[in-house]
Amino acid sequence: MRVLTFSTLYPSEARPRHGIFVETRLRHMIALGDVDARVVAPVPWFPSGWKGFGAYARFAATPRREQRHGIAIAHPRYLMLPKIGMTMQPLSLALAGLRAAQRMRRDGFECDVIDAHYFYPDGVAAAIMAKRLRKPLVVTARGSDLNLIADLPRARRRILAAAHRCARIVCVSAALRDRAIAIGIEAESVEVLRNGVDLGLFTPQDRDDSLRALGLDRLPRPLLLAVGNLVPEKGLDLAVHALARIPQASLLIVGEGPEARALGRLAAELGVTSRLAIIAAMPQQRLALAYSAADLLVLPSLREGWPNVVLEAMACGTPVVAADVGGVREILSDPRTGRVLPQRSVEALVAGIEALLRNAPSRDAVRGHAARFDWRTVVERHREVLRLAAARSSSYFAGKPQCATY
Repeated sequence: MRVLTFSTLYPSEARPRHGIFVETRLRHMIALGDVDARVVAPVPWFPSGWKGFGAYARFAATPRREQRHGIAIAHPRYLMLPKIGMTMQPLSLALAGLRAAQRMRRDGFECDVIDAHYFYPDGVAAAIMAKRLRKPLVVTARGSDLNLIADLPRARRRILAAAHRCARIVCVSAALRDRAIAIGIEAESVEVLRNGVDLGLFTPQDRDDSLRALGLDRLPRPLLLAVGNLVPEKGLDLAVHALARIPQASLLIVGEGPEARALGRLAAELGVTSRLAIIAAMPQQRLALAYSAADLLVLPSLREGWPNVVLEAMACGTPVVAADVGGVREILSDPRTGRVLPQRSVEALVAGIEALLRNAPSRDAVRGHAARFDWRTVVERHREVLRLAAARSSSYFAGKPQCATY
């Protein structure tokens, strides 16, 4: 089966951690065998790779073509303009994707199915491509595409039109499936395929040794950890406020983004600068050290789809205190693995942290729960979803199978 994966959420040499969950699922599926895959991962056009332009420079630095883990990837450029970009993005993406797909066709790769990730703008663009190329389409919804963007009337209409063209729609949590149905996507079209965790990569290591390896052994214990993009949606200001109320603790934040300076200023105002460390995003091998070093992970997000960091921390034996968003409750179904906050507030976060520190579960128990979320079951079903889609007409899909959860 020849699969064309299409998404702006895909890593590159310039942005090695961007959308790594899409790459991970694809790699595990290819490892099963019987799949030949190519990736089209469009990147916004930008004229200069000068580092002073920050994230925009990484767009320019992204290679037009590359190979990662033996997978051929094309990074065509598309136009993304401020303010009007949201409206024109799907068409711009589709045109870039079509050019790349047609180039692959000339080189001898004719896909059987398009596997798109993130519903807007990527899934809408993929629907345009599928119609033009006369190929079946599967779209995976991942969180804010349905939880946030679908609240915009025009975007919702386009998402629903794209969903109508899909052979199958995948959601990464049951909560996200409920949201898909609530906005008007047919229930029988949707199934849940949760992300898994790499138990070989994320494994418990000695906490003190891990902290020393990161060069952060000055931080006192207990050590709280937060991992994610430094953006308002992650709610990391709540973690800093919680740190101020737990005077014996320290907080390590791993990530990059526009909120970095604001978090530093907040720490200074609250007098916790000496107990806070903010370090840049890191490769997964080193991220495993951060998880192992921590006494617990905090996730105070406003919204999530399926927060991979929760599973990654648990695979390293580290329990979690998290807001009740997205698939969090589905992951933390065993109370020994952590706490789901009754409300998203500083008070609730402090109470959850202190309760978990008083009654810390064994690392073996936490990792044992994470081990239930293996990749093999997920990717076997994902491969079957794509195979069923590839066997159907790309113009209309009748008799869709019933929803299943994996």
